[in-house]
Amino acid sequence: MIPPVDLSFLQHEACANLAGTEILNAMRIALIEDNIDLARGIVHSLGDAGHAVDHLADGTDAAVFLSREGADIIVLDINLPGQSGLDILRGLRARGDVTPVLLLTARADTGDRVAGLDAGADDYLVKPFAMEELMARLRALGRRRGGGSGVTDQIGPLMYHRTDRLFSVAGEPLDLPRRELSAMECLLERRGRLTPKSALLDYLYGVGTDIEDSAVEVHISRLRKRLRAYGIEIKTARGLGYMLVDPE
Repeated sequence: MIPPVDLSFLQHEACANLAGTEILNAMRIALIEDNIDLARGIVHSLGDAGHAVDHLADGTDAAVFLSREGADIIVLDINLPGQSGLDILRGLRARGDVTPVLLLTARADTGDRVAGLDAGADDYLVKPFAMEELMARLRALGRRRGGGSGVTDQIGPLMYHRTDRLFSVAGEPLDLPRRELSAMECLLERRGRLTPKSALLDYLYGVGTDIEDSAVEVHISRLRKRLRAYGIEIKTARGLGYMLVDPE
């Protein structure tokens, strides 16, 4: 896994061009790409759209990361050091992992595209590409991921619709900002158990992101205020983490 990179030198035109377009709910996206300049641009655009991005540049490291951590969507280069993108993809599908995968490659031949799709890719994008097209394809994969029958969970009066990533109360959507939504999802998955602050930070912003722990405290504080009306409590174990407590 590469260390966090300074993206301050990047210009903002690519993100500005996306103004007014449809925006996905915040997701955790695994970017596996060994071209550092390209990866920086993608990380910047996705982060600006509110997504948490885990960037890995080595295929072997990426395969281990995906088996342990997972992602909502995977953006996967084919030509990688260590282990090829196609090998990573075949490994995912062999163990039943259906996470949407967008392949990135410099190979434009039909045969190469067919090989990628046959290996289990959901979509295929040839380099060089416009950032707007990448974002549009990710939105399409996000909609596909959110389709199908809804699986729900409940805590107090709140219903969580997993496929739509939506909380509701008595059938009315509960409008949560992206980071608070992600924090609530992470806590709900471990309700009744402590969630370390470091785990929340990784879930919200991506592994290795240079974000202060205090960002988590701000999101938790705001989330607490929103949940108070529904009798749902987030307890703090100082120095250890947070716990979502069912009012029952």
